[in-house]
Order: sequence, then C-alpha cells, then structure tokens
Amino acid sequence: MNKNFRNIFLITTFLFVLSRLYAQSKATWIWYPGDYEIWLANKMQNRRTDRGTFLPVFWKMDSHYVLVEFHKDAYFANADTVSIFVEGLYNIKIDGQAQTGLPDKIIVPKGNHRISLKVYNQANTPSVFVKGKYIVSDTSWLVTFEDKEWIDASGKASDKSGTAYKNAGAWNFYSPQSPPSFFHLPTIPVNAVYTMSQKNKTLLDFGKETFGFVKFHGLAGKGNIHIYYGESKEESLNTDSCETLDQLYIDNKIKNDSTMPLSKAFRYVNIVYDNAVHFDSVSMLYEYSPVEQKGNFHCSDSLINRIWDVSAYTLHLNTREFFIDGIKRDRWIWSGDAAQSYLMNYYLYFDEPTVKRTLYALRGKDPVTSHINTIMDYTFYWFLSIENYYLYSGDASFIQQIYPSMKTLMDFCLLRRDKDGFMEGKPGDWIFIDWAENLNKQGAASFEQILFCKSLETMADCAGLMKDTNAQKEYASIAKNLKEKIFKFFWNDSLHAFVHNEISGKAIRNVNRYANMFALLLNYLNPQQQQDVKQHVLLNDNIQKITTPYMRFYELEALCNMSEQKYVLHQMKNYWGGMLSRGATSFWEEYNPSEKGAAQFAMYGRPYGKSLCHAWGASPIYLLGKYFLGIKPTMPGYKEYIIEPNLGGLDWIEGDVPTPDGNIHEYCSTKKISVYSNRGNGILRFKSLYTPSCKQGVVRKITEKVYELNVKENIHYEVEYKSID
Repeated sequence: MNKNFRNIFLITTFLFVLSRLYAQSKATWIWYPGDYEIWLANKMQNRRTDRGTFLPVFWKMDSHYVLVEFHKDAYFANADTVSIFVEGLYNIKIDGQAQTGLPDKIIVPKGNHRISLKVYNQANTPSVFVKGKYIVSDTSWLVTFEDKEWIDASGKASDKSGTAYKNAGAWNFYSPQSPPSFFHLPTIPVNAVYTMSQKNKTLLDFGKETFGFVKFHGLAGKGNIHIYYGESKEESLNTDSCETLDQLYIDNKIKNDSTMPLSKAFRYVNIVYDNAVHFDSVSMLYEYSPVEQKGNFHCSDSLINRIWDVSAYTLHLNTREFFIDGIKRDRWIWSGDAAQSYLMNYYLYFDEPTVKRTLYALRGKDPVTSHINTIMDYTFYWFLSIENYYLYSGDASFIQQIYPSMKTLMDFCLLRRDKDGFMEGKPGDWIFIDWAENLNKQGAASFEQILFCKSLETMADCAGLMKDTNAQKEYASIAKNLKEKIFKFFWNDSLHAFVHNEISGKAIRNVNRYANMFALLLNYLNPQQQQDVKQHVLLNDNIQKITTPYMRFYELEALCNMSEQKYVLHQMKNYWGGMLSRGATSFWEEYNPSEKGAAQFAMYGRPYGKSLCHAWGASPIYLLGKYFLGIKPTMPGYKEYIIEPNLGGLDWIEGDVPTPDGNIHEYCSTKKISVYSNRGNGILRFKSLYTPSCKQGVVRKITEKVYELNVKENIHYEVEYKSID
C-alpha cells in the first residue's frame, strides 16, 4: 500500500458501503464480527485425530462472546409485523420497552423506532435473523458485547466514546430456517475406481487424493471393522504406521448403510474385518467447499498444463470452511500456509469470504498473549495478508473491522523487541522460517526482521486509511529506523547478500536464501543489490537449496520479479513435474528428488508423516497467473491494473484472472497478444522486436523495445508484435 491507496479510500469506502446498502433488501443472519469465524474454526480444527486419538491444536483457543446485544434504528412507513429468529436465549425491546416472553413476531407501529435484541448463547454464536417490510437484519445493524461501545459500518462512534467501530458480521446465511450453527460443507457420493477383495480384507482405490466420509452399504453381522486410510497404497497397507484410521464394532441383524462420523483424507482405504461381518459395497461422500473456479490457465506445454490442473485440485481440497494446511494430518489453520492460499485464491476463485473468515479465525480475541500459531513469522504473514487482501479486493470495510485487532497484535510485537529493536524468539515462541536442516534460529534472524519491517509499513498504511494520524507516523518511523538497522547489521557487501542472523550483537557470516529473496520481493534492495542477490544467492547452487514448496513459492516469485521466467519454468517442470512423475495426484508438503521408495513419504520421524496434499504445494496457480500472464492490480480492487505477459520460453499462454467484478482474459503468443476486461483501467506492457500495431487502441513506445497500450473496459484488444522472449 502507498499514498495512492489513501487517495482512493473515500471512493472505495463509498462504493463498498453503497453495495452493502443495496444488499440490505435481503435479510441475513448476523453476529458479533469475527465471533462466528472463531466458533467455526474451533469446531473444524478439533476434528483432527491421529490413529483414532483426538489431537487438539498447539495454541491458545479463544471463544465467541456469549452475551451480545443487537440494535437497529429504522423508519416504518406503516405498522409492520417483523419476524424474529434467534440462536440463543433472548429478549426484544422496541424503543427500550421489553416485549413479553420469546416472541417470534413483533408488531412495530408507524414511525421511527429502535429494535433491540440481547442474546445469550454459550454453545453457539449469538446470532439473529430479522425480517419485516421496513427492516431486515444485515451488516448495518449495531452490535456490542456489553462493552458499551456500539459497532457499525460508518467508522464513527454512535455513543460518546469517540472510538471508530466496525459493522456486524454476516456471511451468506439467508434462510431463517438454516442458522449459522447448522452450516456444514456439502457432499457428493463417489465410488472407488478399483476394489480388491480377499478374505476379511478389502482394498479400495479412489484413483486420486480425495477427502470425505467412508460409507458402507448393506452392512450387517457382528464384529469389528478396522479402516486404515492412506494417501499412498503403502500407507493404507501399513496398519501399524498409517496416520489415520477408524475402528468400529457392529451388531446388525439387518443390513443397513453406515457412514463414518469424521471425514478423512485418502486415496486408498484398507478395510480389515471379522469373519461374521459382511457388506455389499463401500463408497465415499466427497466433502468440498462450493467455491466457484473463475481463473484458468493453458499453454503450449502439456506438462505445465498438468501442473496447473493438479495445483488447482490441491488448493480446492485444502479450501474448506477456511484455508487449511493439509487434509490428512493437521487440517488446521496455519497463518503461513494461509498467506499463500490467499494469493492462489486471487488467481483461481477470488473468494473473499474464505479469506476474511480465515484472517478472523487466526487472529482470535484480545488480549494477545502469544504469536499467531505461536510462530513469530506467522504473525507477520498475517499482517502482510491483510495488505494483499485490500490490494486485490479493495474492501475498505474489512480494514475498518480488523484494524483495532491489528493494533493490539502489533502492540504485542513492539513490547517484545530487543535492545536493537529486533524481534527475537522468547520462551514459548516458535521461529519456523522453513523446514530445513541446519537452520540456525538463535538470536535475531534477518528474515524475521524483514517481515517485521513490512508488517510495520502495513500498519502505517492501514492507520492512514483509518485516519489514525499519530499511529501512522509512529509505525512509519519505527519501520524506517528498523530498515536502516537491518542493512547495518545484516547486509554484507563482500558476500553480496544479507547474512542469516546475529547473536549478542554479532552478525554470523552465514548466507541462506530466506531474507535475501524476501528483501527482493518487498523491493528493499537497490538495483545493484538486486543483481547481487540474484547471482550470488538465488542462482548460486552453493547456497543451501530449498526443498519445501512453501519456500519455493517465494524463491520462484523473487526470480520472476527479476524476469527469470525461463529459469522458473524449468524449475517448475523439474520440481512439480518430479512429483507428478512419482504418481502424485495432488502436491506434497515437501519434495526431495533424492528420496526414493518409502523414504519419500516420511516426515517428522514418522513413516507416513508427510502430507501428500498440502496447500502450499499449489503455488504454480499464482506464479503462472501473476508472472506469466502477468496480470496484477496496481490500485485496490483492480481499479487500475497492469498486464505484463512473459512467455518464459513457451509458444503461447492463455488464461483468465478473476477480479472483484469479472475476469481479465489474455492470450499471448510470440506474434499476437489479445486482452479483454470488464474491470477498471489497465495497461498492457510488453516487449517487441519491431513496432507493434493495434486497431483498437494506440500503442506507445516507452523505452527501446518496450511498449504500452491502455486497456479500457469491454473492448477486445489485439496486438500484432514480435516477442523478444
């Protein structure tokens, strides 16, 4: 974010609030903002089991406010009968006068009136659904948890506290008979593609990685059934070491169908059962998030097309109520994993609700007592993710909602700095960075300081949007001083790179890729430093290689930023193509080509500990959309954007990138570029060996062999040119 963001803040806010006002004709369930997201996350994350044993998360869990009050002022042109639906024990007031009992309808006379509901619910999120001719429950309602500070979408206090407030929370629950606590993901029946039966054993292969509930048909008899799940065939057959299993005892004289109570991740299911147990068949109920795929990508290379398709499937499997890490093992919301899923989402679904739900769930409640997921870097990714969300969506209302929680989390960080202003790990903190051998995590790591600095800059930008002038100046000043110290302590001219860490004020002469590629990505380096990092770190085989798709994401993005698409394409084909050559149907948590046989499935000291469907494995969606199609917003919500196609050695590329109001379509070959958009004002920037032509617009020369074309809405542009790539 920069000053241009602030220049359009008022316009963005006006348009966003206008859209919400337009939507107010449709009643929806509402709640205290963030509470339902926290409640739902608790419910989802506590479904994890390891070999049949409940395994809860590793961090502090918050809960919803159990007592919440809602109110709305409205003008009634005539007397109106208003229907009331509530999740919880409640009372209703009209103009401060309590109504008798728990009425499901109230009569409101003509005139200006205030409708108030106070709701108590310990088990579920206090929520209300109100519908009348002149009033409906929507995000314009005010809500408080009895802190006496009402919350609305205006950004202005409605009492005398002087605090800026948020709007009530809502999602897409438009039926009064389906309250938020009833929500569950949909399922569809799926049969195995292969079944092998032996005495007391049945092995099913569903053909690819999948997720859902195993279902028995015509189950009868008396005895035990053991179900062993496997992402690989080897895992399902290893009954002593597979990560997940189910065990049940039946005593059915009459055949019936039985569905397992918990969803699992698997491709293979190995069923072992007693002699007296029998069943007709076994299928599954595939559970999925009903997000709409809006983005796509195709090119002249069939392997890259397969990589994109499997990436899309991988992200879809890990897009559930929230963006989770992996479907087999954790099934939790990790901030570092989610940070990448958000970005992939912007190029595949552009589903804003899942992003916001995940950000709310990760943040939890005040007071802050630990880092998000207990991981320092994951706290910083949370801040960066909010900045990216605003850039892609233009949703200023969400910034208003989340800003107070951003401030208290940053206050927590600022109180944990060392004497030099750096962030070091404290007791209870986890310094993750990446899964890598011999990664020293002592002292102050340069990687953490760079993320911290960007988080402070994000806070300054958001404070500017909120017109919190003093905070804006303070965050900007701290960020500026921190950046100067980062270069003073960690940049080494002779090594042409940032060193990894400093301990007790002394920099350790050890270079790895992490801080260097993030400094490049965040534009912290001057042109010479960029070239130094590129040659001496990113393209240097003597620097320890990255083996996780998690950090390959950022490494390859940094190289794309340096116009190394040809190199990135080669790496993508080797790395993700390497997983496909091993039979992968979704992309893994980690891939090391040197690991063969059973060793390729091991992690964390467990034979099948590695996740074979991990969200961070789907990064080609983002890389191909942003850096090959080259489409990215330059103003919030794609009010302005740029298209910079880069073939990277391919003969042609084609795809759609979703925006808040439609897709941007592009086709690019070595001789022609076609673009069409129904959103905002764009710039097509490209290189050509000779002067290009376009009948639909004027192509202008920027520098030698670099040209630009203004792209307006609803016009098909076709450019004839000669590619330099």
